[in-house]
Amino acid sequence: MASRGCVLCQRTAVLSLMSRRMSAAAQQRPQVDFLKGELHRKHPGVTNLKTLRLPSELQVAAQSIIHSAKVTRLTDRAHSLTNFLWSRKRAVEDLTLRKKAVTLEKELWEKEMQKRGDIDEQALEDRIKKKVFTELRKTTYHWTPMKYDEELGVLYMAARLAGGYAAVRRAINEIKKRDPSFAPQSLLDFGSGLGTVVWASHSCWGDTLKEMVCVDSSGPMNNLAERLLKGDDERAEPHIKQVYFRQFLPVSPKVQFDLVTAAFTLSEIPTAKEREEAVLTLWRKTSSYLVLVENGTKEGHQTLMEARDTLLKKQEKTVYDSRPASVFAPCSHELTCPKLASEHTTPCNFQQLYQPLPLPGHNERQTEKFSYLIVTRTEAARAQTEGVDWARLIAPVLRRTRHVHCRMCCCPTDGCSTWW
Repeated sequence: MASRGCVLCQRTAVLSLMSRRMSAAAQQRPQVDFLKGELHRKHPGVTNLKTLRLPSELQVAAQSIIHSAKVTRLTDRAHSLTNFLWSRKRAVEDLTLRKKAVTLEKELWEKEMQKRGDIDEQALEDRIKKKVFTELRKTTYHWTPMKYDEELGVLYMAARLAGGYAAVRRAINEIKKRDPSFAPQSLLDFGSGLGTVVWASHSCWGDTLKEMVCVDSSGPMNNLAERLLKGDDERAEPHIKQVYFRQFLPVSPKVQFDLVTAAFTLSEIPTAKEREEAVLTLWRKTSSYLVLVENGTKEGHQTLMEARDTLLKKQEKTVYDSRPASVFAPCSHELTCPKLASEHTTPCNFQQLYQPLPLPGHNERQTEKFSYLIVTRTEAARAQTEGVDWARLIAPVLRRTRHVHCRMCCCPTDGCSTWW
């Protein structure tokens, strides 16, 4: 027993010595070479931003408009609107609805045929049709378009101005950090709403942007956006100049903009065909970058993946700009999104902390969860993307004892699985 104990002690001592030597060797290795001496928090793959705040001019103007509007039950209604927009789904396609009706009708007929006795086929057919319609009404999402008047626009301002700004600002920061040479002179924002994209873009490229076109079908929303630019003072000069409001997209397909955006807009288009046409139209008007942002839900993510497939796979009959589309962010590859291919579909989304408007019922800090897609035409951006081989973290890091779990999306050619 004594000799066996000595052997165990010796093994333990050897393992302990090996562990210390490996630890010491690991510490001696130049672990920060790939960072070029920078701290880990300055890792080139880090694109998160600290807690974002609205520009002071925008916040003051928004508070002035909200207080002067005197909307009843503002806090409760703003929370309700936020929840409604977050749970909003795409409209059910007619073809999908017809297939569901045919399947349900077939199942009901099979059940009835199993019963014995004489059957009045006409009466049975009428009864089955009523059952099908009743079931479809219960189980089908009833999509209705959002029609913004001035009061709903003010509610939207209270509910979503700060969160929408945070999502857009975080998305375009990807371009700002990874392509520092990009200096856009023109911007087109489709579904511009309150103009948050203009404010976010101005905070990044205010020195170079010379023309910003905001397109929104709602006249009251355009008016509110213009009031925000003027600090809620009709006689004042706009804080950001060269901003033009339109209710329709520019007609000429040859007119292009350096930066084209659509934030929380594609999900408001009722059919897949119309969304496809809208995405292709925006892409035709894109000279360098197209930025799409949606809610960080399954619906929002799937809407963006629809747009991604359209841009990468759809061939247009008339090509005005032959430069191909390539994904700049957040995807590290152009394969099918693995999150959609898995058995349990989960959205690929990101989080950004922000300071909400100082209104009753708002916390000091909130988190905006969003999904985004950036597609580019430029060779410089493609070269920049190819030079970056960092995998994308697609979930919060799980800290465990002496180890962490990192869930990542990366290109299979890098020698790792598509996401884990």
